[in-house]
Amino acid sequence: MERSIFLDLLSSLQLLLVGYIPAAVIGIVIGYLIGVNRFVYQICKWILQVPNTIVPIAFLPVALIIFKEAEAAAIVIVFLSAIWSIIINTSTGTRHGRKQGNNIRVVINHIFKGLRFAVWIAWFSAIAIEMLTLNRGLGFVIWNASKESKFNYIIEGIICIGTMGLLLDQLLDLTGNILSGLVSEGKKS
Repeated sequence: MERSIFLDLLSSLQLLLVGYIPAAVIGIVIGYLIGVNRFVYQICKWILQVPNTIVPIAFLPVALIIFKEAEAAAIVIVFLSAIWSIIINTSTGTRHGRKQGNNIRVVINHIFKGLRFAVWIAWFSAIAIEMLTLNRGLGFVIWNASKESKFNYIIEGIICIGTMGLLLDQLLDLTGNILSGLVSEGKKS
């Protein structure tokens, strides 16, 4: 029985969203809290660069040992892959917005820059994790197709991954632009 690429796409999106959405919410809150305090921001902006530079998939073996289940480990890795750039961009945006007379538009632009970057990293991580550990999703489809020399499934999977990545990026870009357009710029300094 042939697998449906649509079901595998939904499976990949589910993994992405279950890890990404909590990372977005928590990352924005933590980033804002860091950004409102100049002293905390100066300390954290350097410290947060360390986990941000580590390739998220490198934590997969550790997550598998800790959680003992591929699904839970996958969600944690997607979460970790997204949260750092969201925190960094939100805190930077909060600092810049405060310097410009509480310019909310600047804050929103930075937050969505972080969200867009994070969704790419999280999407990449979700696909890579599916290739390595899970038996479903677009990553699994591509990996299995390569083992069975089914070139058409590989191409179909790659097209789905690229299309979905582009759609997610554009959705976040559009949302950021709409929100940015709805708020005033604040006081000019």
